[in-house]
Amino acid sequence: MQQALGYQFQNPQLLVEALVHRSYLPTRENEEPEQRSNERMEFLGDSVLSLVVNEFLYIKYPSKSEGELTKMKSIIVSKQILSDHAKKHNIGSFIFLSDNAQKAGVSEVDSVLADTLEAIFGAIFLDGGFEQASRIIQDFLLSGLGEIVYDDENVNYKSLLQEYIQALHKIPPRYRVYSTQGPDHDKEFGVEVSVRGTILGRGTGKTKKHAEQEAAREAYRKLLNSPGSN
Repeated sequence: MQQALGYQFQNPQLLVEALVHRSYLPTRENEEPEQRSNERMEFLGDSVLSLVVNEFLYIKYPSKSEGELTKMKSIIVSKQILSDHAKKHNIGSFIFLSDNAQKAGVSEVDSVLADTLEAIFGAIFLDGGFEQASRIIQDFLLSGLGEIVYDDENVNYKSLLQEYIQALHKIPPRYRVYSTQGPDHDKEFGVEVSVRGTILGRGTGKTKKHAEQEAAREAYRKLLNSPGSN
């Protein structure tokens, strides 16, 4: 695990705590300090991650507006991107879970993987300070920034758009099939995505799912490239 992270802990117990899912503990009420789940460390790691990404983007893109930087950050720290990186490094196999949670596949749930990764960043911060945490986060997440932001093959735009819209408007985006063309064996669907009645993007595809992804991609790219909006 430490080899995958590229960091050797001075206090390995911090890493252990970062990997303890709440289901692993018998009862939340009876938690002892040494038996804590990773939720507090996730809280800290979320803040550390946010600061590192903010500083990185501020320095790397001096001509971009606050709104543009905010949108780029929203991709990088999204649950989808964090969980994708956690999966690449097999972090799910290290998480301490209850037997039932393990059988239910909780170690592969995107939100659990993302939260665990944030907890690990928090543990590194506590163990080695901000400089070490910044180095690991940059190596782990930011070295392939262009791929993260613009690689259509690896980006789930529906997930990104939903996170962004819910944070901004407190409601999820809505998808609607506006056209269906072609014979039954070769249909093409047209889908539009909107929020509060405003159409954000449209897309087409051989399946509704693919058309929704295309609509979300168009919508997210428009939001990403619209200066001045947050």
